[in-house]
Amino acid sequence: MLKRLFLALFAVTLAGPAMAAGGNVELQKRDWSFSGPFGTFDKAAMQRGFQAYREVCAGCHGMKLIAFRNFADLGYNNDEIKAIAAEYEVQDGPNDDGEMFMRPGIAADRIPLPYANDNAARSSNNGALPPALSLIAKARGNCPDYLFSLLAGYKDAPEGRTVPDGMYYNVAYPGHLIAMPQPLYGEDVTYSGVADDSIEGISSDLVQFLMWAAEPKMEVRKRIGVAAVFFLGVFVVVSYMAKRRIWADVH
Repeated sequence: MLKRLFLALFAVTLAGPAMAAGGNVELQKRDWSFSGPFGTFDKAAMQRGFQAYREVCAGCHGMKLIAFRNFADLGYNNDEIKAIAAEYEVQDGPNDDGEMFMRPGIAADRIPLPYANDNAARSSNNGALPPALSLIAKARGNCPDYLFSLLAGYKDAPEGRTVPDGMYYNVAYPGHLIAMPQPLYGEDVTYSGVADDSIEGISSDLVQFLMWAAEPKMEVRKRIGVAAVFFLGVFVVVSYMAKRRIWADVH
């Protein structure tokens, strides 16, 4: 009995990822600058990704965990951060009359949400609740490749495949039917400098920005990790040499 239960659980464990994937999910593998123990964020790409988020994604998806002052990590100076924050209207209060009011944003504010509440968000999106993007890059394994593939994965449905009203065909989404309309078509964002404004280029910039949003201290964590490994390596070598010296006369 226990053996059969173990085998059943083992089979479910193996089948789980395939079932969650909903068939053949096509992920495009990319060489990300932040990959590996020495990887770092591309600040220019993150700034472009933030611009793409503002112009394409912010109408539906919030980033409630990110404050404007965090944009110093993207390479913006204090004056630029204040100017970006001031472009947003933030609810504050109550005032002396006990009423809430709107004011320009300041660096300490977090990015305002696009909807007042979840019900308003569902009402504007055919009943679907657009997820917040602050931690979306940590939502699943291999998420950078998945997000890139999802953004660039909208295709015409294969012959014989029925796509219900309000759904869209995406080769990277589990089950291939997604409620989010195609967000990128190429040249959706007007970059100030020379940059790739194709679907793939904008998707790559967005992934850089979303990965930073999910883990702003990634570079610090990696530096500390590398330093810790180096220290432990030196400690092991010194300890071994000390052991050899202390116990040399015993053998």
